[in-house]
Amino acid sequence: LTSTDGVTWSDATPSAGNNLSAIVWSGTQFLAVGDFGTLYTGGPGAWTAQTLGTADTLIGVTWTGDQFVAVGSTGKIFTSPTGVAWTARTSGTTTSLFSVAWSGEQLVAVGETGKILSSADGASWTARTSGTTQPLFGVAWSSGQFVAVGDAGKILTSPDGVTWTARTSGTSNQLLRVSGSGRQWVAVGGPGTILTSPDGVTWT
Repeated sequence: LTSTDGVTWSDATPSAGNNLSAIVWSGTQFLAVGDFGTLYTGGPGAWTAQTLGTADTLIGVTWTGDQFVAVGSTGKIFTSPTGVAWTARTSGTTTSLFSVAWSGEQLVAVGETGKILSSADGASWTARTSGTTQPLFGVAWSSGQFVAVGDAGKILTSPDGVTWTARTSGTSNQLLRVSGSGRQWVAVGGPGTILTSPDGVTWT
């Protein structure tokens, strides 16, 4: 669905097909990723299907300023400068990855069993200690820190993607996504859970 104002929405589906899990804007085009290697680049009315080269499911995607980085099932990570030609990277894990974020200096991917990976270039990835075995479903960068959220109300923060600190969320509900505005953090999950924080540490 597309909208110019966030109020009125139009169906811009390129064609019936596989589930799409994530979308990102590069400054010149959108990239949508999904099940069985599904990829679309472009925008409303001008979507182009791209070929990943495998049937791996992609769940999260980000743009670093010079490349797209997509993560997905069984620890798969792919990078592309254009969204057209893709390179498979070695993650060092077969654990599914659900979300990926870029700080301007570091990439962080999070996934099942509390898995956290970091990379400076998208090519070489290092496993980090999260301190949890709960699945982590979302990660974002804002105001000088990463925030990751997951099952059982789990929230972790890190200034560098390397060292992570557990925070008290005040809920045991599953948290699926998180975003920072520069002034406030918001985490969302089920069933209808919304948490806010001014600093990523204290949550309401």
